[in-house]
Amino acid sequence: MNIFILRTLIATLTLLCAVCSPTVAQAQSSQPNIIFILVDDLGWGDLGVFYQNSRSQDRKHATPNLDQFAAEGMQLRQHYCPAPVCAPSRASLLSGRHQGHEPIRDNQFDKALADSHTLGTVLQTAGYRTAMVGKYGLPGGDRELYDMAQWVAYPTKRGFDEFFGYVKHRDGHTQYPGNDYPRGDSELHRTGKPVFHNEQKLEEELAGCYTTDLYTAFAKKWIVEHRQDHPKQPFFLYLAHSTPHAALHTPSTPYPKGGGLQGGIQWIGEPGRMINTAGKPIDSWIHPDYADKDWMEQEKRFATMVRRIDSSVADILHTLRDLGIDQETIIVFTSDNGPHKESYIEGFTYNANSFDSFGPFNGIKRDVLEGGIRMPTLVRWPGQIPAGALNQTPSQFHDWLPTFAGLAGVPGPALSDGVSLLPYLTGQGTVRESSVYVEYFNGQDTPTYEEFDPRHQGRPRNQMQVVFVDGFKGIRTDIQSHEDDFEIYDLVKDGRESTDLSGSNDYFTTLQQRMKDRVLQMRRPNKSAPRPYDDAYVPGVDPALQDRKVSWAVYQGNFPWVPQTFDLKPVKRGTSQKVDLNVLTRDYNVVVEYKGFATIRTSGEYTFQADSDGGAILRVHDAVVVDNESVIDGKRQTKGKILLQKGVHPYTLTYLRGTEGKAKLKFSYSK
Repeated sequence: MNIFILRTLIATLTLLCAVCSPTVAQAQSSQPNIIFILVDDLGWGDLGVFYQNSRSQDRKHATPNLDQFAAEGMQLRQHYCPAPVCAPSRASLLSGRHQGHEPIRDNQFDKALADSHTLGTVLQTAGYRTAMVGKYGLPGGDRELYDMAQWVAYPTKRGFDEFFGYVKHRDGHTQYPGNDYPRGDSELHRTGKPVFHNEQKLEEELAGCYTTDLYTAFAKKWIVEHRQDHPKQPFFLYLAHSTPHAALHTPSTPYPKGGGLQGGIQWIGEPGRMINTAGKPIDSWIHPDYADKDWMEQEKRFATMVRRIDSSVADILHTLRDLGIDQETIIVFTSDNGPHKESYIEGFTYNANSFDSFGPFNGIKRDVLEGGIRMPTLVRWPGQIPAGALNQTPSQFHDWLPTFAGLAGVPGPALSDGVSLLPYLTGQGTVRESSVYVEYFNGQDTPTYEEFDPRHQGRPRNQMQVVFVDGFKGIRTDIQSHEDDFEIYDLVKDGRESTDLSGSNDYFTTLQQRMKDRVLQMRRPNKSAPRPYDDAYVPGVDPALQDRKVSWAVYQGNFPWVPQTFDLKPVKRGTSQKVDLNVLTRDYNVVVEYKGFATIRTSGEYTFQADSDGGAILRVHDAVVVDNESVIDGKRQTKGKILLQKGVHPYTLTYLRGTEGKAKLKFSYSK
């Protein structure tokens, strides 16, 4: 049994809420339902309200229901994915860790999601019933086998009470799981792929079912049944579509009229007719708005796929209204990475510039230019989030874990790199700056689309990295060493990344070094994804900032994990000569956060120890060096190594007192 499940069983679930500190029992009446809709490869420019509606070209598609969704909520205009491809992006979303800490990086499809905190485990602990519907791609095990025994990170083992969807990444390349597809461009894309419902494997039962419809129908069914069976329990639904990613398959029927309980997509549950749109011939319907256009077939297909998503979102909203829970449900809609240029249909090529799916930016999927990483993101919560609102503040996927934790009335885990977005969404609370960070490797070049700035056309990718400092974006590609300079862009004035500000004056020369320092101070190397800067020594801070004493703050409450303390009120503060347990205010249900400085007299590799009875997270600068909570190779970590430059290095050690036995906290570092 992993440590989180064990602690959940031990805890009485009287968890502290940020600021007001209610118990879960007190908070449940105000805990909203949460729906997170993640689509696959939808570009920033694919939303009508973001870009399509303003295009002067005849070749444009529409998202009328998502436009209405935006009018009723908030547009996050500068929200970023963690990496411009699906596996690391989805992993960071679920774990709340950016790509400097998340173990799944680059193109590590189907690698096991770590045995650690996830959106699912956190919300389960807060009293939510949780479900995942759609594409997963993070199970572990042999990629060629369908073996439940090997799927150590199956969704129901990572915080979801129920799962329905594709387990493997590549299965999401076909949109008719119950049918073969002779037009596929390879054997992989010519055969149907199984969908799993918990431990049940479904194949021929799903004949004629189109994935967008199938997942929407199951999601609606799950919401309705949850409302009937657990009317007082809040729910979290993670709905992860595999469209509009290729294969560019289209539905077999028009979207059924109406929506909600009586209309729209409906779950039938009969093999061969699991949903009301299952039918023949498959892959045969084009939306009438596009059917007569003088477009390539693949363009009509893509536009139809996007419109189907648009209809499905409206159907889910209709369901919430029918159930009377629209105003007590927050919904987030976004995409996992930038737009693709794939069709997976024999004889067809598709390009992201057909509709300028990247919007006014440069770059597509697999680029760290804005078109590859800036996501079309909408948030709707009637009565709580102002209608028609726009937010231009940079934020990133790992921010959703502490955001949802705050909604649920619990503190986010200290292991998360995110900050709560609730102050932006609701206008209440203290705003904290998000740490936007991207790293990724891809051996191809940026496409040579004429819409792109000439300096970015055919740009080599290879090792890539992005960091935001002082509101400026630093980007470097084809990185050879840590000495390589960042290009620096002011995205407020230059969203196309046309004017590199690096070296243009003293400020940007200084900012260049700060960006280089920052990326070393906020990440940890991972042997499965080596980087050219892994062997660089982490620089220290200005010695004038050093305080010889250790400052500490004590927080009381029955915490289920080592918490973020941003919004918690300490019961006691002070300083001491070292990290010790003399500051404890009581024997149980207490957290202490220590802040100090490590004086490093000789550059080298240093080992830090943070051994505890209940759990501890140690960050040197912002890099997690010791994680006492995650289960790695069957055990908890008590030591970690980091390359440090001679100088002064700040650390934060957050300690959770255990629930039994003697209090224990051993902290040290040595070369």
